[in-house]
Amino acid sequence: MSSATTANLVIGLAVLVLFVSLQLTPRRLRENYRLVIILAIIGVVQFVTFLDGHPHHDGAIIAAVAGSLVLAAVLGAVRAPTVKIWRQDGQLMRRGTWLTAVLWVVAFAAHLGYDYLVAGDVTGKNGTNVGDATVVLYLVVSLAVQRFIMLSRAARQEAAGQLAANDAQVPLR
Repeated sequence: MSSATTANLVIGLAVLVLFVSLQLTPRRLRENYRLVIILAIIGVVQFVTFLDGHPHHDGAIIAAVAGSLVLAAVLGAVRAPTVKIWRQDGQLMRRGTWLTAVLWVVAFAAHLGYDYLVAGDVTGKNGTNVGDATVVLYLVVSLAVQRFIMLSRAARQEAAGQLAANDAQVPLR
């Protein structure tokens, strides 16, 4: 395993741990995407670095990245309903369940497994494979889709008068 592969995986795991810990803690559900944008920039830089080492962008790379990002979006959509949403002191709040955390880990594993099945051993000159180089981008797409769906759900529930007033009133899923 190259140092670039190790670095990309460590960054990806750090982002996963950050996402899971933030998901399980009651926090404001923000309507901005600042964290998503910052992490997307990091993910794009990692992927561009990979492409610099692989000048012939063959079909395996395109299929791996495109399919992986679709997988990220689908798993973000699957995970979104597992997050509790309520309004507290005028603020929109959210907290993931144990199922949310499990689905984040499944999403991470699905990305690496999908990459291995589609791209196999396609590596850049620095020894990084495409899945390792796109893991942060994958997690960011998954987070963005999850957040978008949660915000949409909160807006619908609030319009219908169904948004809980505090965490104790939010049913467990």
